Amino acid sequence: LILPADTGKQRLPSSRGPRRMAFLKACCSMQGVACCTTSRCLQQHTPRRRLGPPTASQLAHLHALRSMRGSSRAVRGTTGFFERSSATSGGHAVQCNAVLAEDASEETAKVSAAAKGAASRLVDFLNEAWTPFHATQLVKQKLLDAGYVELIERDQWKIVPGGKYFITRNMSSIVAFAVGEKYSPGSGFHVLGAHTDSPCLKLKPISKVERGGCLNVGVQTYGGGLWHTWFDRDLSVAGRILVEREDGVIRHELVKVPEPLLRIPCLAIHLDRGVNTEGFKVNAQTHLAPLLATAKSKTRSNEKGAKEPKNSQNGSHPGHPSSAHHAVLLNTLAEHANCSVEQIRDLELQLCDTQPSAMAGPSSEFLYSGRLDNLCMCFASTEALLSTTSGESSTLAGEASVRMVALFDHEECGSDSAQGASSPMLLDIIRRAAKLLGKSEEGVVQRSLRASYLVSADMAHALHPNYMERHEELHQPAMGKGLVIKHNANQRYATNAVSASLFREIAIRHGLPAQEFVVRSDMGCGSTIGPILASGMGINTVDVGAPQLSMHSVREMMACADVEYSVQHFTHFFNEATELDRRLRIDGQ
Repeated sequence: LILPADTGKQRLPSSRGPRRMAFLKACCSMQGVACCTTSRCLQQHTPRRRLGPPTASQLAHLHALRSMRGSSRAVRGTTGFFERSSATSGGHAVQCNAVLAEDASEETAKVSAAAKGAASRLVDFLNEAWTPFHATQLVKQKLLDAGYVELIERDQWKIVPGGKYFITRNMSSIVAFAVGEKYSPGSGFHVLGAHTDSPCLKLKPISKVERGGCLNVGVQTYGGGLWHTWFDRDLSVAGRILVEREDGVIRHELVKVPEPLLRIPCLAIHLDRGVNTEGFKVNAQTHLAPLLATAKSKTRSNEKGAKEPKNSQNGSHPGHPSSAHHAVLLNTLAEHANCSVEQIRDLELQLCDTQPSAMAGPSSEFLYSGRLDNLCMCFASTEALLSTTSGESSTLAGEASVRMVALFDHEECGSDSAQGASSPMLLDIIRRAAKLLGKSEEGVVQRSLRASYLVSADMAHALHPNYMERHEELHQPAMGKGLVIKHNANQRYATNAVSASLFREIAIRHGLPAQEFVVRSDMGCGSTIGPILASGMGINTVDVGAPQLSMHSVREMMACADVEYSVQHFTHFFNEATELDRRLRIDGQ
């Protein structure tokens, strides 16, 4: 707004009350025009140059800012930003942003705080969830704290409308659901699906390797990792051990060694002159065995009591961990598990990077961590479920369907396990719940499945600024621009027009940004649990994910804003999926 010199120092009131309207009228009166007391008046009746109306993406972004801070004010599509102009009526000019421009700067700061808050909570989750076992335990505890009841698969169940429940399998997969208080037989299940595992190096059943005067640990690759990124990192171990306590019961117990314990050292360039020109080709058998200690550490460890247990018949317990793993490693595990080496009956461990997850960048806009794929989606799904079913923000009282989160293990190696997405775990749970809630009505399970909707949430590939040619030119998701809807004509993703439109409609309603991705036609496409579950249960499915870089590296990165966008999008999905589904008419229309 261009003001005369004698009013140039006046400040535009920040509220939308009478004082602001009086100020606008006064400004227009000075320039000899009538005022309609709206921000549109500022654009039409003052001498300035407009930059043009905001684009659809800008409006969506501004709407998202307000949505995140809980504002109900509408975004005005005709309000824009204006350049400084030399046109004045007294030789003195000041620039004043339009109403939305002034609000936007304030709201940008607030949404930045909201995004950082969500990212900070994710960082805490990542720093604890080193393995699928730890991630499952953390989610389980959150559910218990929110009043969810644990169901055991081998027991009889009692499920009622308004109830909240969860089931674990192998303590590496977990399914939680809350039944709407207005549930009626045959109503659908609205599911957010993700996976708890990430590519890593896992200890072999016999990991005791000794060569060159050093103690190495034998490992095998799990999933499709970028294995060269594991070299020269400060590594440790985490997972679970089976411990026989004094009562004679063998229990699954979690263990994590937070301090650096292992390292996979690179070969010096003096001994590999062609590495920078010919490339670094990792041999998983010979190159990836991490260094644990020097051979003399074996003697010191045996002196501490980690000797092989004796058996009068054959001299040692066949398969006992002390026969299969280095004593120095077992001593460390026993110390952190508060047990003796003799009490350890078996173990299931993986290597982990000890560098903590962190927010980074000049304005802390990025998040650096291992296991973003796919613990970020596990975290966002869980937060959305809890926020819509517990506490003051719960909307379960008006819900007619079932809200569910399913977090599976073993996605990175194909999902073919008892606790993977290819197992009947999810279908079994839906069947049992639908039958108990359905009061033996005809076809209640099949009706529920056909009324259900699944969001397969797995991280997506953000556009890499150094490798832009690897993305299809019209589908280039960017970090910080919201969730990505994934498409593939050959059903590597389960998205179709129906499922995509429903998920996109949620974004439009709430001004949340959303992006589209399809792989280049001359490249292969990855897959997710989406097609597996869709084909196994016949559930309408959309594949989505937050954009990230360095996927499957030991250290990945994403934008903090996308954590909050994910939580918001999933939250609105739970709150509105039932109503949106009623508007769809596809089969039998």
